[in-house]
This record gives sequence, C-alpha cells and structure tokens, in this order.
Amino acid sequence: MMGRAQARSSLRWLKPWMIAAGVAGAAGIVVLNFTAVQFGDDVPWLAAIDLVVDLAIVGAGVFAVVRVAMSAEAETARMQDALSATRARLAAIVDSAMDAIITVDESQQIVLFNRAAEQVFRCRREEALGTLLDRFLPARFRAAHPGHIEQFGRTGVTSRRMGDVTTLWALRAGTGEEFPIEASISQATEGERRFYTVILRDVTLRKKYEDELTRRQEDLRALSAQVLEAREEEKTRIAREMHDELGQLLTALKMDLGWMQERLPGGDPDLSAKAAKMGETLNQTVTSVRRIAADLRPLMLDDLGLPDATAWLVEDFAQRSGVKCDFRMVPGEELAGLERNLANTVYRALQESLTNIARHARARNAWVLLAADNDGIRLEIEDDGRGIAPEDLAKSRSLGLKGMRERVSYVGGTLEVGRARRGGTRVALRVPLNSRRERSGA
Repeated sequence: MMGRAQARSSLRWLKPWMIAAGVAGAAGIVVLNFTAVQFGDDVPWLAAIDLVVDLAIVGAGVFAVVRVAMSAEAETARMQDALSATRARLAAIVDSAMDAIITVDESQQIVLFNRAAEQVFRCRREEALGTLLDRFLPARFRAAHPGHIEQFGRTGVTSRRMGDVTTLWALRAGTGEEFPIEASISQATEGERRFYTVILRDVTLRKKYEDELTRRQEDLRALSAQVLEAREEEKTRIAREMHDELGQLLTALKMDLGWMQERLPGGDPDLSAKAAKMGETLNQTVTSVRRIAADLRPLMLDDLGLPDATAWLVEDFAQRSGVKCDFRMVPGEELAGLERNLANTVYRALQESLTNIARHARARNAWVLLAADNDGIRLEIEDDGRGIAPEDLAKSRSLGLKGMRERVSYVGGTLEVGRARRGGTRVALRVPLNSRRERSGA
C-alpha cells in the first residue's frame, strides 16, 4: 500500500502534453540518429549535432531521474511523518478510552493493551504485551475460549456483542479476583494476519446493584403475596362469619317476623302493611349479606372448587350487569383439588376482569374460557366492548391490572392484556399447576 502511494505521488507531475512532447521528441531523435548514421560520412557536422543532442538528452534524462527520485524521497518522508502522526493520534485515542481495549493475534498473544485495561486488570502494559490472553480468563473458561474465537473468525462478522445471554467473567491478574464484564469483539485482517479486538468494561458495581434490586423486588413480591394471602384469609373469615352468624340471625329475625305477622290483628291495615314492608327490607338485607359475603370470598370456592365457583361468578355477573356471557370450560382432572393459592389467583383474575367489563367496556357480550392441561391452567376473558388502549395499561392508577399481574407473577404465571379479535379487550392468563412457592420448597 505504501509503495502504491509512492508510485502515485511520483507520477503526479506528469501531464498529457508532457507525454506527447516526450513521444514527439523521441521520434525526432530516432530520425536524427538514423539520418546521422546514413549520411554522417558525407556530412561531418550532422554527426556532431547528433552527438551533442544525444548528450543533452542523456543529461536531461539523468536530471529528470534525479528530480523524480528526490521528489519521491521527499514524498515518502512526508507520508511517513503523516503515518507516524496518525499512529500517534490513534494510540492516544485508544489510550484515553474509558473502556479497556485489548487486541490479540491468532495465537491469542496480546499486541495491544491500553491504559484502561491496566486499571481494570491491575496489570502493567509491559507485563501484558506478548503474553497469552488466558491469564485474564478464569480457569473454567480457558479451554473453550479458543474455540469461541475461532468460530467467530469463521463467521466473517466484523463485530458483535459478547455474552448476550450469560454474564461474562474476567480475572484480575494482580489479585486473582473474578469480576463481571460487558464486552464486544471485532476482527480485522492485515495481510495474512488476523487480529481480534475486545472492548470491555468492569460492571461489578452495576451487577451488584442489579442483584440487589432483583433481591428487593423478590422480597417486595413475597411481602405483597403475604399481604394478599392475609387479606384472603381475612376475607374468608369475614365472609364465613357473615354467612353463618349474621345469616343465622337474619333467618331467625325473618322467622320471628313471620310469626308476628300471623298474629297481627286483621283490622289494622297500616300495621299489616308496615310488617310486610319490614319483611321486604329483611329479604333485601339477606340478599345483600349473601352478595357481600360472596364478593368477599365465595364459600363454594373452598367447598366445591374452582370450576363451580367460576361458573357461578360468570352467571351472577351476567344477571347483575346485563352482559350476555358465554362460559366454556374444558373439563380435566387438573382442575380438581387445586392448590388454594392457585385457585385464588385464577378466581380473582376472573373477578377483576368481569368488573372491568362492567365498569369500562360498554360491552354487550363476553366470552370466558377455563381449561387445564399438564402445562397449567388457562383462563381467557374476551368482550366486544370499546377495548383498552396501550396508554391505559401504563396508567399509574390501573391498580386492578397491576394487582392481577402481581398475583399471577408470584405463582410463576403469565398475563397478557390487549385488543381482542372482536374489537374489545382480551385477557389471557396461564399459571402452572404448582405455584412458584411450592416449587421452591417454601
């Protein structure tokens, strides 16, 4: 490459008219020499002129050659100075980079080691250059590393990120300490040699904070699940007390009222009307107590199981809201004897979805599917209402959806909320048959 550049610079001064003049001059000299050879004996001065012209041409040629050589030498020196300056600038840029930069050849010998790499690996540049890259790799990765580099070289890709899935680890040569890194690799060819360059950064602090954040999120999720479980227990207790104790008292009061109505004097219509009104109010109270108890915790969820509880919930919703509901259940043994936590999660998700349909969807029809297989329980709720916008999902006040996601996430399930094919909203829930807590042995 350097030679081609020098050749181009040496011929830069040549112009077309110069080439034409040279060709014409050469033709003239040939004619003059031929004439001198033919008639030199008869015309002595012609031979003298030919000799003078030949000497002049030789002198001009020597002068031109010397000039071209001097120009080429000057151009070569200038290009070498420019190349040295470029290399110095590149070295300064590499050395001032915030990330560690290491270049190795095909034999994994280090040929470049910048200042950031010295700080990251606690190793001086003079000690690193010429040594193998293995000294900066944990022992468990050294055997597989050359194969990965060779495979990357065969791909022909100039650069890519390393460790997209797993965490990469490096080794500080000074202390033998392992630390996590984030790195990218590139390859370049110079002649017959291939070089690999790795740009990396120490992410010890970031990984520490990420791990701490993950741990705190898990703690908060576990705390939230305990709160939800305690809330479910409290709802169950209140619902059972309302159903048993308050229900018994209201039933006794209704029987007493019926006994009193039978003994009222027939000649007082106002008193009979008042007693009848009391009976209607008492009936409404019994109905309200049953509804409130069912909203708190349907006892049939504990007594009869999830299939009957969801069927009753959908039917009750259709009667109270006026939305036509199509409930379909795929029977399976997996739905029987579910873990209490899973049954609560599926039931509350269905309850929240139906509540959202009644409050926001303006739907006339709804479809509910409950199925179970070896992979887990699947619940789908769909309506033909106005649908839900993406910005509604991100609202900070969408506590119902957030609570639903938290419940599902805690048991290791997934929840999808989006537009339905019928134009409304579709909620798709899937939870494993064994909750995360049970799988972890908690």
